[in-house]
Parts: sequence; structure tokens; C-alpha cells
Amino acid sequence: MARTREFDVDQAVDKAMDVFWRQGYTATSLQDLTSAIGIGSGSLYAAFGSKEKLYARALERYISRNAAALVAHLESADEVRPALRAALTAMAETDLCDPGRGCMLVNAATERASDPVTAERVSATMRLVESTITGALERAKVRGELSADKEPAELAPLFTTFIQGLRVMGQAHAGREFMESAVAAVMRSLD
Repeated sequence: MARTREFDVDQAVDKAMDVFWRQGYTATSLQDLTSAIGIGSGSLYAAFGSKEKLYARALERYISRNAAALVAHLESADEVRPALRAALTAMAETDLCDPGRGCMLVNAATERASDPVTAERVSATMRLVESTITGALERAKVRGELSADKEPAELAPLFTTFIQGLRVMGQAHAGREFMESAVAAVMRSLD
């Protein structure tokens, strides 16, 4: 008779996400995961199949929380420019408070670039962010928040790339003055 699972799978994914986010995929051992989750290796394999599959679920959880929050924030904004500035400032603030953690998506892009599943998931998320920014800037242009000579489809890749660079600079301990100056500079591209 099969034993019933004695742990919450969603909580386990959250705990694994935190470990992978802080340590990266390669540096995270099975022992790190089982200790963080509070289960044995047999239970981990029974629930998730492998370390790689657990990582994929943890990355998906990160994306669903962070990228989805950015999308919702920009899509619901009454005014796009302040919403975009607020989102960038919040990212910078997060990295200033905990620079060692950085962005799990950036970490995945650099550490797991050779893994096709991870690379595609990262690319798909970047496309979603770019598409969302394009849509937000198009709404801003229609509302008169963005001048007629600005092209949302040209600005969105700049902001998408900037977000990833901002997260990397946060991990590099760039400091508040640098981060605030960078956000101000990229926002001026909308003037």
C-alpha cells in the first residue's frame, strides 16, 4: 500500500525555490534540498522526479510570482510612467536589501543557458515582459503620456534589457546612488 504524502508540495516548491535562488542549481545538493524541505531523498524523488524537475518547478514558481506581478502591475496601471518607475524602483530596492539573492531568472539565464528547457522558459518570460512593456507604452502613447515620436516597440527591448542589467548590478552591490541614477536615466528615454 502506497504511503500518503506527509508534506505540502507547494510549500516544498517554495522552500526549494529559496535554496536554488540563493545557491544556484549547480551548488545546490540533494542534501540542501531535503534539509530545507524537511523530507528524505526518496520522498523528494517520489514527489518531483529529480533535482532538475524540482528546479523547473521552482523556477516556474518564481516566474509566476515575479513576472506575473510585473505584468499585472503594468496592465492595471492608470498611468504607465509612474507604474513603470515604481516597478523599476521596487526591483532596485529589493536588490539593495538583499544583493546576494538577485533575480532567479537572471541566475537561470546565466547558469543554465545550456539547458534547453531552462533557456526556453527564460526566453519566454523575457518575451512576456517585453510584450507587456510594449503594450503599456502603447497605452501611454494613446493617453498622451508618451510623445508621438516615441516608438513603444523600440523602447520595450531597452526596458527589458535594462531590468536584467539592473538586477545584475544589484547583485554586484552597485549601491543606491547608482541604482537610482540608472532608473532615472532609463526613464528619461520616455521624454
